[in-house]
Amino acid sequence: MSEKIKFTFVVLVLGICTMNTVFANQIVSLVAPSVLSMPVIENDDPMIDLNKQKIIAFGPSPEIPNNKDYTKIRKTVYEKLLEAQKVLPKNLKFCVYEGYRSLKLQEQLFKDQYNTLKRNHPSWDHKILFDETTKLVSPTVNFDGSQNIPPHSTGAAIDIYLIDNDENVVDMGLMVANWMQDVDGSLSQTSSSKISDDAKKNRTIMSRALQSVGFVNYPGEYWHWSYGDRYWAYCSKEQFALYDTVK
Repeated sequence: MSEKIKFTFVVLVLGICTMNTVFANQIVSLVAPSVLSMPVIENDDPMIDLNKQKIIAFGPSPEIPNNKDYTKIRKTVYEKLLEAQKVLPKNLKFCVYEGYRSLKLQEQLFKDQYNTLKRNHPSWDHKILFDETTKLVSPTVNFDGSQNIPPHSTGAAIDIYLIDNDENVVDMGLMVANWMQDVDGSLSQTSSSKISDDAKKNRTIMSRALQSVGFVNYPGEYWHWSYGDRYWAYCSKEQFALYDTVK
């Protein structure tokens, strides 16, 4: 890997971390108090279905068979994806792994990750298990019992990766579908040092394109980007989020 590419990757990662407020190597959680305190003013931006268009690619049903929701996102999110795709090199394009996620599925994924960590770390108490689980899955109910607004349930968040013009997945360091296998989250982190040089380069390319149109990244997951949710509002220093839970 050339020094130029190394430098570019570091600069972009720092840009993501700064945008997403990572201080002292600590990633701000999706359920940090500062994020949860962001007000939400729903702007009624409609949901659109990627099944009804052919410009942005999407993969097979994620997490569960016959998922009917994952191709749905907010209209503005879709329009911004179209803008960002134009920034990509001509041999690459986006592929959406998952958009909207129901609260029921969100809750199940949280429980599955929680139980996985519990099996691997039997000495951890409930608070530690809960906090560690939130690094990869947003809860539907916060630790204090209050209702949460998970990013995917708003239609604002997308899990995304890159493919080439022949629909082949390029090296991203970790397939999104294998996220639960990354128990310690070290490969999932946008700035992971454990991935190949090609993967670092591809993450940099994707990050540059998505950032250019206003998306923000959750640094714990290279694939998770959003526009309009509370995390976006907090990271972008907006006064309020644009999207509430879609039920």
